[in-house]
Order: sequence, then structure tokens, then C-alpha cells
Amino acid sequence: MSSDIVDRITAHVPSHRAKNRKLSGTAQFWLIFRYISLFFILALVILPIYVLVVNSFKGTSVFLEDALKWPTHWTVETWPKAWAVLGGAMFRTLFFVVQSSIISAILGSINGYVLSKWRFRGSRMIFILFLFGMFIPYQAIMIPLVQFNTWAGLGSSIYVLVLAHVIYGIPICTLIFRNYYATIPDELIEAGRVDGASMVRIYRSLILPLSIPGFVVVLIWQFTSAWNDFLFAIFLTGGSPNLQVTTTALNFLTGSSNQTYYGVNMTASLMASIPTLLVYMFLGRYFLRGLLSGSLKG
Repeated sequence: MSSDIVDRITAHVPSHRAKNRKLSGTAQFWLIFRYISLFFILALVILPIYVLVVNSFKGTSVFLEDALKWPTHWTVETWPKAWAVLGGAMFRTLFFVVQSSIISAILGSINGYVLSKWRFRGSRMIFILFLFGMFIPYQAIMIPLVQFNTWAGLGSSIYVLVLAHVIYGIPICTLIFRNYYATIPDELIEAGRVDGASMVRIYRSLILPLSIPGFVVVLIWQFTSAWNDFLFAIFLTGGSPNLQVTTTALNFLTGSSNQTYYGVNMTASLMASIPTLLVYMFLGRYFLRGLLSGSLKG
């Protein structure tokens, strides 16, 4: 009887080994497929950067069909030409982007603090209205915004762009800070109230020192959005050469001549993308960490 049991056990051993080999082969297949997919996605991301970098060092005599070829002669003659067009616009863009990002971040922090820690009648409806502002596209308000600008006599100014991006950035900044402050224990606020601290004192002494991750997320978001904006810039500045920002200057560079200089265009495009690339290269991990810190409750 015992020999029959042993025979039955040994008879099943090869099938189990074959099954293990089959599972191992399937796992290896999916592992290879995963790496191939990741390599393909990485190639799609790197290809535009490769085209910009390579063609920016080929000089002005670059043809579209030669865009993927490695340069036979490296030169930087296109960089001074691109900088002559974009230099002033990039400093002008940095001027208004920093201001609009800081102002909208401060206002969003105050709004998020009030809506998350100080409940009052109608607070939920106000928060819903803030969220509604996030889904209004730029194109829907462009004509009314220009008409209001004309009616108010603000004229064409770089500060009009600051005002536009502050107003349009308040809803998303409020949402991010509201979700972030919701993770802060309410007992901390109650302890401040017991000690006699006012609403402003609690925000300044308790909430604001804990808000650095939220500010990092909002500042990066607003910086990127304002730097890459084109519609507000072209509508509110009227295309004035003295008020050109990076995106409008880049647009006029690519369409200002019947002859296309791909080398200069590629260099200008690369130059315009460098600030945002640097921001995400050095602050990208803090951006993700700040987003996750406000995703636990809200």
C-alpha cells in the first residue's frame, strides 16, 4: 500500500516541475515585454529632445529630412541668433511668471486653509464654485477678458498677464492646498484655539510652517502653466514687440520669414524649454512628494 502511495507522489512530481517551468517562462515573457514597452516609451520621450539638441548644433543649413542625422560638423552659430530673439522675452516671462506663481500660491494657501479648517455656512458651495473655475477653458473667457481689460483701462502691460494667471490659478491652488491642509490634524487647530490664538495667528504660526510641500507643488504647477501659456500672452499684450514673452517670441520667430531656418528654430525651441526642464529635473521629486502628501484625505 505504501509503495502505491509513493508511486502516485512520484508520478505527479514531473508535472509540477513542468508547471513551474511554464510559469517561469510566462513570467520571463511578461518581464521582457515590460522592458520592451518601457524602452519604446522612453524612446518616444527622448526623440523630440534628441532632435532639438542635435539640430541646434548643426548650424543654419539644416533640412527637415536631415533632422535625425548626427551632425558632421558641430557649431554654435544658431545659439546667438536664437538668444537675440528670445533673450529679452525669456527675462520678461520669468518676471511675470515668478510674480503670478507666488501671488496665486499665497492666495490659494489662504483659501485652502479657510475652506478646510474653518467651517462656515456656504463653505461647501464656495469650494464647488472654486472647482468650477478649474474647468473653464481659456478660449471661453478670452473675449470677455479682453473687453474687461479695455473697459478697465488696464491697457497692454506685463502686469495684465500677472493678473490673468493669478485669477486663473486660484482654483487649482485652492484645491491643492485644501486637500493638503485636510491631512493636518484638527487637534492642532483646537490646541491653538485653546491657547487663545486667532485665526490669522494659527495660520501664521502653525499652518504656514507645515505648508512647504504644498507650496512646492503649487509653485511648480503655476510656473509651468504660466511659462508655456500662449493664448493669454498673445491676446492681452496685443502682439507688441516690447511685451513679447517666450511663447509669442518663439511663434513670431518660426513664422516671420518665407525661408525656414530649422537650426535656429530648433535652438530657440530648446532654449525656451530649458527652464521648465530644469525645474522638473531638480524639483520633480518634491513635486510628486507634495502631491502624495495631500492625497490621503480630502
